[in-house]
Amino acid sequence: MHYAILSDIGKKRAVNEDRAAFYIHPERSGLILAVIADGMGGHRGGDYASKTAVKLIGQQFTALSPNDVETIDWEQWLLDTIQQINYHLFDLALRNDKYQGMGTTLDVVIIDDTHCALAHVGDSRIYMIAGDHIRQLTKDHSFVNALLESGEITQEEAEHHPRKNWIVKAVGSERRTVADVASIRLSDPVTFLLCTDGLSNLLKEEEILTIIQEQQPLQMRAERLIERANALGGDDNISVILIEWWNKEVDSL
Repeated sequence: MHYAILSDIGKKRAVNEDRAAFYIHPERSGLILAVIADGMGGHRGGDYASKTAVKLIGQQFTALSPNDVETIDWEQWLLDTIQQINYHLFDLALRNDKYQGMGTTLDVVIIDDTHCALAHVGDSRIYMIAGDHIRQLTKDHSFVNALLESGEITQEEAEHHPRKNWIVKAVGSERRTVADVASIRLSDPVTFLLCTDGLSNLLKEEEILTIIQEQQPLQMRAERLIERANALGGDDNISVILIEWWNKEVDSL
């Protein structure tokens, strides 16, 4: 498994409110957690929310004992841990005026050998690339996506909607939030892309796929994604995590 992680302020923002991190469990090298977050609620609140969410889920993950990781239900762990983070941010905002209205998107991938668990809140995204196919594994929790799913607007109208950045679910903005969670059994080689909307709002899936399929190091492909988003306007912070997974048992034969 290889990974690359990059975050860029973009061309029009004064502060980078995105956060991204990759954690390897200290007791089990084949167990990893990747997380990406896009904060909101003003520079101070958004920055704090995304930074804190990423830090707390990383701390909870690396603190798990070897016995825990042998028996854990990762989907339930993700639901519970994200709710704990949500309470922390929401309660802080209630007690401190400068953090009122803060929140963050949160997307998480956990890979343990051939098992993958995902969690999603907001409008950052997780894609899976296998062969010549790219698939969005998450559904945007956004006002515009709700209109699109109800048939009130078309895909083309959604791409240019003035309220495109309005999200209807975030971590920390309400007393309770429930993440979307899912599990995938891995067999064939795949690449996961976690990204904030600074990338997905500007690059179509076809271009993302083309860049990820390029025959160059993973880090260079991550750099190319961010370069393209900046070339197309760079009107938001841009963060990406790329993870290449393959079956190590097959690879060793």
